[in-house]
Amino acid sequence: MNVLKRLVPHPIFSLLLWIVWLLLNNTIAMGHVVLGAVVALILPWATAKFWADRLHVHKPGLALRFLLLVLWDITVANIQVAKLIMNPMRKLRPAFIEYPLDTDHDFAVTVLAATISLTPGTVSIDVNSDRSVLLIHGLDIEDEAATIAEIKNRYEKPIREIFGC
Repeated sequence: MNVLKRLVPHPIFSLLLWIVWLLLNNTIAMGHVVLGAVVALILPWATAKFWADRLHVHKPGLALRFLLLVLWDITVANIQVAKLIMNPMRKLRPAFIEYPLDTDHDFAVTVLAATISLTPGTVSIDVNSDRSVLLIHGLDIEDEAATIAEIKNRYEKPIREIFGC
């Protein structure tokens, strides 16, 4: 088993790379299947020493539900942002939010920041040096406390459960 871990240090990452390779090439021709598998195995192996720790998904079912939730939120946010931009009478309330983090786990903070940035209308800007605050910019923030509570419950809590941190 130890040999397998050295050869395939991040199997989930390798699988995702292989799937993305096939999707980007839009084919399942044998050449692309093999070449994608080679890239998906070599890239994580070659970069393994740069990874802080191994990715451990403690709740895969929750991870799938979280992914579906984020995809739904991206769709809904696209519609909301389009309505905001298309309505010239609407006054936007852009704001910076200092979001207090409940975790300092590097990967969990990265997933949270990426989730926030993928959702139209918000973008993660910076994490302070002690990883206790994430700076976020929102296109239209009505209530800062409500926005923080929504992000905590909708995104950060499930991320912490998924990765066990």
